[in-house]
This record gives sequence, structure tokens and C-alpha cells, in this order.
Amino acid sequence: MGAEAHSDGASEPQRTSRRFPTLTRDTARPEGGGRAASGGYPAPARQWPLLAVMGGVAAGLLLVALDAFRIGTLVIGLSLLAGAALRWALPSVGMLAVRSRFTDMATYGLLGFVIVMLALMVQPKPWIHIPFLDDIVHFTVR
Repeated sequence: MGAEAHSDGASEPQRTSRRFPTLTRDTARPEGGGRAASGGYPAPARQWPLLAVMGGVAAGLLLVALDAFRIGTLVIGLSLLAGAALRWALPSVGMLAVRSRFTDMATYGLLGFVIVMLALMVQPKPWIHIPFLDDIVHFTVR
């Protein structure tokens, strides 16, 4: 039912191949998922990249709640773009690393870019105007 125990006290044999075993017993930490600071520091200092991104998102949500929708969503999008930049620039980012470096950068970067663009195009008085989006909206909604 559970894991088999060795009755003779022998340890697991050394692997000679770099290939992953067919049967794995745990999950691997994401690339760059180590502590952002050494273990002697308190937990918030070890996870500062994640806390910085989450703090930016929280500040953006607070601005949205205080009726500054455009500025709040810009802060949220820029926080996600900063998360992508931190994931690219730092060798260890703690719990900001969820999957591979490329996947995290693509996810944070794409979501941040889309949120920033939507914040810039929100009505009334959009800060940028993209003509082909008007055609898409006209074709699908009106």
C-alpha cells in the first residue's frame, strides 16, 4: 500500500544515467525556484520577488476600488510585466517561479501586456486608438 522499506538498510542505488526515471516519486522544483535570499533571512526577504509583484497587483486593485480604474489596471499590468522581467533577470526568484523560466516569462509578459493595452484603450476617452479593433467590434457586436 505504501512505499516499500528496505529491510536490509541498503540505500537507493546510485543512478548512472542523467535521464529521468520511468517512475518518479516527487516533482522537481521549477528552474530558478530556489530562495531569492539565503536561508538565514526571514521568509518575506526570501520571497521578495513574489511579494513585490503581489504588492503591485494589490496596489492596482486598491486604485480600482478607489475609482481610478485606468491607473489601477495599468499598475496591475505593469506589475505583471515586472514579474516577467524579474523572472528573466534573476537566477532565483522563489515562489515567483511556477513552471519553466520560458513559460513563466511568456505568461506574465502576455497577461501584463494585454492588461496594459486594455487599460489604455478603455472608454471613455481612450489613450490609444487601434483602428482594426473597431472593425472587429463592429463586425461581432453591432
